[in-house]
Amino acid sequence: MKKKWSFKLLFISLLAFSMLLAGCNSKTNEATGGKKDSTSGNVSKKDTLVYGRGGDSTSLDPITSTEGETFKVTENIFETLIQYGDQDTTIHPGLAESWEVTPDGLTYKFKLRQGVKFHDGTDFNAKAVVFNFDRWMNGNADSFPYYTMFGGFKGEKGHVIKEVKAIDDYTVQFVLTRPQAPFLKNLAMSPFGIASPEAVKKYGDKFREHPVGTGPFKFVEWKQNDTITLEKNPDYWQKGYPKLNKVIFRVIPENTARLNALANGEIDIMDGLNNSDEATVKANDKLQVIERPSMNVGYIGLTTTHKPFDNKLVRQAMNYAIDKKAIINAFYGGKALEAANPMPPSIEGYNKSIEPYPYDLEKAKQLLKEAGYEKGFETDLWAMPVARPYMPEAQKVAEVIQESLSKIGVKAKIQSVDWATYLDKATKGEFDMFMLGWTGDNGDADNFLYTLLDKDSIGSNNYSYYSNDQLHDILIKAQTETDQAKRNALYEQAQVIIHDDAPWVPLVHSTPLLAAGKDVVNYLPHPTGSEALTKVEFK
Repeated sequence: MKKKWSFKLLFISLLAFSMLLAGCNSKTNEATGGKKDSTSGNVSKKDTLVYGRGGDSTSLDPITSTEGETFKVTENIFETLIQYGDQDTTIHPGLAESWEVTPDGLTYKFKLRQGVKFHDGTDFNAKAVVFNFDRWMNGNADSFPYYTMFGGFKGEKGHVIKEVKAIDDYTVQFVLTRPQAPFLKNLAMSPFGIASPEAVKKYGDKFREHPVGTGPFKFVEWKQNDTITLEKNPDYWQKGYPKLNKVIFRVIPENTARLNALANGEIDIMDGLNNSDEATVKANDKLQVIERPSMNVGYIGLTTTHKPFDNKLVRQAMNYAIDKKAIINAFYGGKALEAANPMPPSIEGYNKSIEPYPYDLEKAKQLLKEAGYEKGFETDLWAMPVARPYMPEAQKVAEVIQESLSKIGVKAKIQSVDWATYLDKATKGEFDMFMLGWTGDNGDADNFLYTLLDKDSIGSNNYSYYSNDQLHDILIKAQTETDQAKRNALYEQAQVIIHDDAPWVPLVHSTPLLAAGKDVVNYLPHPTGSEALTKVEFK
C-alpha cells in the first residue's frame, strides 16, 4: 500500500508540475512576443528569444572590452569585414565580399559589400572602415585593449598596420609594416566590429552604451545587471533574416537559478549549465542540452610582479600543489581535459610533448623551501563571481584549491568582487593569485600565447604581467612567418619556455554546456564563445 500510494502521489505531483510548466510557457510566450490569432484564439509562433547568462556586459562597444559577456551581445549588433564559419574559425566574406593579398603579404585590398546601412541609416562604406581603424590605432591599451592583436598602436615599434586607405567608395586597402600570418583571422574577431562613424561622433565615450552597427539586431535598452534588449534590424542586408523579432539578454548569476528559469519557461536558452545538471536537463522532454565546441583554457594566474610570485620556484610549487584531476572529476563531469599548456590541443602548434605538472605536495614543499618559503606564506586567491564556460563553479573550485594549498603551508584567503571590477583589477595587475580563463577568438596559437602571455599584452590580456624577452622574440617571429609548419615549431618552442617559467597554473580545457527549450532551433554555438542569433527561430 505504501509503495502504491507513493506512486500515486508522485503521479499527481508530476501532473501538477507539468500543468504549471505549461502555464508558465504560455504566459512567457505572450509576454515575450508570442501573438494571439484573433480568429482562432491560438498563440502563434514565438518571435522573442530570452537568453539567460551569468553576468552583465561591461560595454556594448566591443573594441573597449575583452570579456565574453560583451561579445555575446555585440555579435548581434556589429559585423566584421571577415566572418568565421558557423561553428569553426575558417574565414568567409562578411562586410567585405572579397579580398586580394600581394605575394609579400604586406598589402590587402578588400571589396566591400554595397547597399549596407548602419542602424542609424548612414551608409557603410570604405570611409567608415578607415574611420574605425583610425580611431582604434590612435588609442591605447586602456581604451582599446584588443587592438594589441595588431602589435600595438600607431607610432609604436611593433604596430603592423602602416596605413588604411579608401581606394574608392567600396574598396579599402591595408598596408602592413611586416607580414602578420593571422591578420585575416584577427579581422574577423568580435572586437573589430565596424561602428557607425556618425554614432561614435555623436555619443563619444557614451557610445559603449549606445551601440550602432550593421548587424541583424538593433540596440533598444540596457538595464544594468538585468537585461539588454535588441530588436530586429528591418533593413538587414541578408534578406529574410533575422528570424527573431526581439532578443533579450537576461542576467541570472547562479547556474542553478538559471536552469530553474529555463524549466519554468522564463528564458529560452541558458549558458553555464553545470555538468552535474546535464542528466536533469536530458530527462526533461521540453529541454535540450547543447555542447559548445571546445577552444578554451581555465587557469590560475600568478602575478609575476608581486612577491612571492616573482620567484619562478614559487610559481612552479603552485603547479605541483593543485590537484587538477580531482577538480575535473568533481566539477566537469568528465567533459574537460587536464591542461598542460596555455592553449588547447585543438589549436595548431600545440606542444604534445609537454606533460602537466603532476600533483606532488612533497615536490611543492621542496620548491618553497628552495625559494625561502619553507613555512609557506599568506596570499589572496581571487575567485570569479560569475560562471564562465571554462569555470562553471568558480567559488567551489577556489575552495578546493584553498584546501590543497593549505597542505603546503600556503594560507589562501578567497576574495571576490563584481565581474566588471574583477576584470578591471586583473587588468591593472592588482591581484596576487587569481582565477580566470580564455576562450579563443580566432583559432590561432597567436591568440593564446601572444595575446595572453606576451609582454606587449601587459595592460590588456596578460593579467599575470609576465614578461620574457626570449618568448617575445619567438612569438613575433611566429607572427611574421607565413609557413605554417615553421610557425608550429616556433609555438612549440614558446610553450616550453612558458611551462618552465610557470606564470600560470593551467587547469582545464572544458567542453561548455548550454541548455535550451526544445522549441529553439538553428542555434549553433561557436567555439569563440559568442555567436550571432541571425538564424535562430522557434518551431
